[in-house]
Amino acid sequence: MSDAIRLNVAGCRLGDGLDLGRRCKMCRNWVTYVAFARILRQNEKGWMRIACRVRALSERKTVSVETIGSVKKQIIQRVGFLLMDQFTLVSLSSAIDPLRVANSLSDNELYRWCLIGAGEGEQVSSDGVRVKLDYTLTDDVELDLVIVVGGIDIEQSVTKADLSWLRKQAQRGAQMGALCTGSYALASAGLLNGYECSAHWDCLTLLTEEFPGIDFNTHLYTIDRDRLTCTGGTVPLHMMLAMLAKRHPQSLVDGVADMLVCERHRSDAEMQVIPMWSRKVEVQPKLKEVLQLMEANLEEPLPLQDLADYVQLSRRQLERLFLKHLHSTPSRYYLKLRLDRARRLLKQTSRSIVEITSMCGFVSTTHFSRCYRKYMGVSPKGDRAQGVPEVYQIFESELPPEGAELAN
Repeated sequence: MSDAIRLNVAGCRLGDGLDLGRRCKMCRNWVTYVAFARILRQNEKGWMRIACRVRALSERKTVSVETIGSVKKQIIQRVGFLLMDQFTLVSLSSAIDPLRVANSLSDNELYRWCLIGAGEGEQVSSDGVRVKLDYTLTDDVELDLVIVVGGIDIEQSVTKADLSWLRKQAQRGAQMGALCTGSYALASAGLLNGYECSAHWDCLTLLTEEFPGIDFNTHLYTIDRDRLTCTGGTVPLHMMLAMLAKRHPQSLVDGVADMLVCERHRSDAEMQVIPMWSRKVEVQPKLKEVLQLMEANLEEPLPLQDLADYVQLSRRQLERLFLKHLHSTPSRYYLKLRLDRARRLLKQTSRSIVEITSMCGFVSTTHFSRCYRKYMGVSPKGDRAQGVPEVYQIFESELPPEGAELAN
């Protein structure tokens, strides 16, 4: 067959190896275009099974890979990364590297990617690194998959030109994806309606309030039909591995994970954690349950006794757990969660202070403003006017008196 090279699986001893371009020294199988892709230990004696991989003609756009009992045609996937202003560089590299390694391990150009942005020739990441662009929004480029790479201040970064370009690519039939806060751009373009999707936890408040008709979840990533969305950080690596698994043999996916030193492929069912408390209460399931209840009931705070009853603890026992692991009383910690949500709403949405007061469980704007000033060191109106948030340290002595926080 001229257009493909047969995939051989050869059993060889570790150390004998494959001499690229020759025959295997152990089993003498012909391996002209074969190299290691995945090594699996067979038993304790160190015998190995080497799953050889295929290298087809690099100039061809369609690569045919023949395995025993199946033939699959693979077309080069053209992936475009739309870089928003102040995008997160780690999310971009975590998404690109799996594609690069997949090409390398298969000796084929399975994926071809490019960087696109509204800037003139380059885009600046959130850490100040300038990245050279391959195309701008005015260039006509055909893509199979478009991934928006978001970052900080996404609400201010998205422009009408970005949204128009995204809609145009979707109309052409491209799959759409988003990293970190990039889901905001897709949602603004109307491209997430009817889909389930994920986004960075810091952006979820903005998204759920501004786009109530879209099903945003708290999962690490979501692949829903032709939409791929994830939370950011290094999670794009796991989302791209899941995407590869839908198109390629598992041996290739495992090989990519090994090359990137990914010890465990995280599934899309895993939830992103709330960074304020997740590591502190990992071994305290009852405390974790209470914190999850608090997070889910910020608009109508639950009485402390109800929280204690739910996890079958006395109020005193619950208070001791909070003091031991979080160095705070339950009511003060509950107030902290509500005020943190209020700050995100102030910074990320155009909601009025009256609306935010109600959404965060405060009975009056006066009570809300007093608690906010005590905690943040600035009034809600003043904090919103400052734009970029400053970092404030919370001190127990600065909080309102015990009992005033949960007034209903």
